[in-house]
Amino acid sequence: MAGYINWNYFFHAWGFPARFAAIAQVHGCDSCRAQWLASFPEADRTRAAEAMQLHKEALRMLTFLDQQGCRVHFRFGLFDCNSDGEDIVIGRYDDFTNSRIHGFADSRIHGFTDSRRDDAQCTLSFLRQQTPPFLCLADFIRPVNSAGEPDRIGIFCAAADEAIEHSYEGEDDYRHLLCQTLADRLAEAATERAHQAVRKHYWGYAATEELTIPELHAERFQGIRPAVGYPSLPDQSLVFDLDRLIDFSSIGIHLTEHGAMQPHASTCGLMMAHPQARYFDVGRIGEDQLRDYARRKGRDPEELRPFLTKNLS
Repeated sequence: MAGYINWNYFFHAWGFPARFAAIAQVHGCDSCRAQWLASFPEADRTRAAEAMQLHKEALRMLTFLDQQGCRVHFRFGLFDCNSDGEDIVIGRYDDFTNSRIHGFADSRIHGFTDSRRDDAQCTLSFLRQQTPPFLCLADFIRPVNSAGEPDRIGIFCAAADEAIEHSYEGEDDYRHLLCQTLADRLAEAATERAHQAVRKHYWGYAATEELTIPELHAERFQGIRPAVGYPSLPDQSLVFDLDRLIDFSSIGIHLTEHGAMQPHASTCGLMMAHPQARYFDVGRIGEDQLRDYARRKGRDPEELRPFLTKNLS
């Protein structure tokens, strides 16, 4: 999965401006690295040299972790569905090979897994913007209609082995932090790689897609992949609903009572294929919307309030 890492976010975690992340695109020979370093004004070269060294050590650590048998796991399900107002009604699911992505020193795919759950039918509820253009994620799913035509939605989770983020803990603070930041990037890289395969092969709605890694990172593909916690999907309690559908524990993810995912280097969310689907910020909501949202989820408004503190006026 290393080839799918978005190094911009890695360097951002270490406090480097985005321009220094370009070292990840430079050929590894001494000549190319020297030319890259010389391209910076003299005042920035010390910082650029630090970025170059950090990248070199990160690559070495990736090789070491792979040799230690550390893995990144991805699980997904594709479900028939329809929208009903601000809700998405989940129905039939597809079955895929019961295997996993593993290995991140390269970009090979070793398989995916889908959940087989008899109780998969459920309703996922979402929030709508209270200011123009009044978007809701459910808008990008075909509504319930008399013809009974279903749409599709993907649900996913990904995690790096917990051992990665605990490597060197209490022994070497620098290497420990390096492993933690790499674990986060590996989970996201696995998601990027797997979403590409879902679009091209498993779901197949973009079978002819041919995008470079930078184009993938720029999200030039059709559809969106909002993760729980995104501005368009702010309610962290949604992780419990997604867990019931695809069983996060099958790849080692466990949820706290507050919806935090463990290991820390984990992510989950939705895959939507609508050509006009886009990200947005739900923004502020009122007490009336909180009550309506809680009613649709079958929850007490006070149970959901802690998950939506940033959105409540």
